Amino acid sequence: MKVIAGLGNPGHEYVGSRHNVGFLVVAGLADGCGIRLSAGRGDFMSGVGRIAGVAARLVMPLTYMNRSGLAIAQVLEETNTAPDELLVVCDDVNLPLGQLRLRAAGSAGGHNGLSSVIERLHTESFARLRVGVGRPPDGDDMVDFVLDVFRDEERTDVDEMIGRAVGAVELLLSDGIEATMTMFNRKTDIA
Repeated sequence: MKVIAGLGNPGHEYVGSRHNVGFLVVAGLADGCGIRLSAGRGDFMSGVGRIAGVAARLVMPLTYMNRSGLAIAQVLEETNTAPDELLVVCDDVNLPLGQLRLRAAGSAGGHNGLSSVIERLHTESFARLRVGVGRPPDGDDMVDFVLDVFRDEERTDVDEMIGRAVGAVELLLSDGIEATMTMFNRKTDIA
């Protein structure tokens, strides 16, 4: 079974924030496939179903971003799933709004959520889909920027971006990572 984990922060104050893009993608997958997310036995919400014909577990950690690895390790242990069957979806401030970057493995690249997952799993060998949320304007604080909600004028682009990310996950499950990287790891006209 594939595990797709979207990273974010729990709590009403973070709903719709840039840092919660992983949650938005998982919610989009759940809605599109009729998968109901509910509290798990650990620090996460999850749901099981079929996505693009493949059995998958969708996961949203209920830990804060910098402790995401705890929840993901719990899910992998509970489901006896190897890290190479995991896809982590997260925000990336180094990509323009709407750009996607899928990798089969790699470093955290400064992302606290990915750092936590790598630390808990003791490996960098899991797939990750980075979703571009852009950078703050000069002089603005990075933390405030990622914890803030998208601006109203970005909403159409954000909706398109989430749809593209959902499509990337579906293609990954049906056709594999190489085909998905070829299709989605390119610059977009969004921004």
